[in-house]
Order: sequence, then C-alpha cells, then structure tokens
Amino acid sequence: MDTVQKEDEKFMRSALDEARRALAVGEVPIGAVVVCGGRIVGRGHNLVETLGDATAHAEMQAITAAAAAIGGKYLNECTLYVTVEPCVMCAGACAWSQVGRLVFGAPDPKRGFRSVGAQLLHPRTKVCEGILQDECGELVSSFFKKLRL
Repeated sequence: MDTVQKEDEKFMRSALDEARRALAVGEVPIGAVVVCGGRIVGRGHNLVETLGDATAHAEMQAITAAAAAIGGKYLNECTLYVTVEPCVMCAGACAWSQVGRLVFGAPDPKRGFRSVGAQLLHPRTKVCEGILQDECGELVSSFFKKLRL
C-alpha cells in the first residue's frame, strides 16, 4: 500500500467517525472531513433532520468549517473526504469552493453527482473513489434497511 492510499484510508476513517455521529442522532450516516497540509481543517456529518434544513449535508458542513478555519472560500489546496459520493448540490459546493481533490467511499448511483455528470466539479478537481467502499456503503445501506422494517 502506498503513502497516498494509507493517508486516504486514515482520513476516510475520520469521515466514517463523522458518519457514526450522524447515525447516533438518527441522521443518514454520511460524514466528511476536509484536509489541508496533512491535518483536518473541517468536519461535518448530516444534520438535515436535526436542523430541519435540506442543505445541511455532511459535505456542506465540512466545507463551511474548512473555509472558516483557513480563512478563505477556496479549498484548492484541500482534499474533501466523504463516505458516500456527493449529491449534485454538494458537487456544486465543491466546484464553487474549488476543492482540489475529492475522495469518496461508496458510490451513489441514484443521487450521486455522476448521475448528472462529472462536469459539475471544478475542472481541476481530482477525484478518487472506492476508499473503504464496503465499510462506507454498509453503514448507509444498513441504516435504510432498518428504516424499511
């Protein structure tokens, strides 16, 4: 395993911790962290139900926290780690904040941004998918299975 993959797994585990925080309060278990210079500068998990706000996705929370921490709206030197492929809204936020790299765990074929088109991201954003995919996907799928019981 190379250094980049080890780092990706380390930070995806932090995103998974955020997803578990969402799960603990009854939210869809998706978590995100923004990393800049090897340290986490923003964290977030879904707060849609808690805040009664359809835009309170994990990515949005993490991007807002990161921008505040670094003192600027552009995150082109940062990597966003998120447990599930971002939706169209969150991909737009990634584009507007010029996230340098997007790393996600599980794909979301129904609501993920790629269902509309990868061009939603900033043209310079690099994408890496499938980091801890099984663990990320299982967390969300088991949440929805329990809801349907």
